[in-house]
Amino acid sequence: MRFTYAEAMTDPSYYLPLAKAAEAAGYTSISVSDSLIYPKESDASYPYTADGDREFLADKSFIETFILIAAMGAVTSTIRFTPFVLKLPVRPPVLVAKQASSIAYLTGNRLGLGVGLSPWPEDFAAMGVPWSRRGRRMDEAIEVVRGLTGGGYFEYHGEFYDLPPVKISPVPTEPIPILVGGHSEAALRRAARLGDGWMHGGGDARELDALLTRLAALRAEEGTTGRPFEVHVISLDAYTVDGVRRLADKGVTDLIVGFRMPYIKGPDTEPLAKKIEHLERFAESVIAKIEP
Repeated sequence: MRFTYAEAMTDPSYYLPLAKAAEAAGYTSISVSDSLIYPKESDASYPYTADGDREFLADKSFIETFILIAAMGAVTSTIRFTPFVLKLPVRPPVLVAKQASSIAYLTGNRLGLGVGLSPWPEDFAAMGVPWSRRGRRMDEAIEVVRGLTGGGYFEYHGEFYDLPPVKISPVPTEPIPILVGGHSEAALRRAARLGDGWMHGGGDARELDALLTRLAALRAEEGTTGRPFEVHVISLDAYTVDGVRRLADKGVTDLIVGFRMPYIKGPDTEPLAKKIEHLERFAESVIAKIEP
């Protein structure tokens, strides 16, 4: 089992020392949240709060995802970075491929590219991308990113993207795992068909069990059960040794753990020293007791 430390919407000056502390404590990865804009008005609901409220995002600081990863990568040597999740279809996939390839190359293959759909129509509007058929656009973007980051000439002719044979350089020495986020049937099928893994956004244990069962069924339908596949999960079971073992028995490969409620309105007032204390205590009480 591998462990990802999650921290977001905090003082931006904390991220580099937190990355160094998480690496030293034995975490495999650190997650990086992605946000482009905060619209003054929106009719959309946030999918991972009980009532869809988005107000907790107001005035929160988000450093651009790839820039933050590059900064943390420069002060660490082993910890991996997993965007959780990059809003892929609002971005030009050729640019994402160049950014991801550069990050993976400079960090020695320490990128797991978590991708998903933005829940905000305003993101699409601000980036000049149609909201309609965003799922199919996402599918094509994944194919373009994977093709370009794999090395050599790549061409693509789809509904949304059309590329003659082109290549980028440098590319990493290992393929970049593309981890698909989302709980919908379409997201689970996308992960099963196109992804190298799936990222869970939270919820109760019964919902997680249902999602894992459906994901396994879809992978069987898509004929992808024979390839390596990461399963990143948020669960209360992650905070005990016995719970971690239960999740491992269900096929979970990576646990995402954090030590404060992220959906709180107003600024994060927890000091950096307290955050490091929390992550170190968990490493001592759980990570150190789990066999690699």
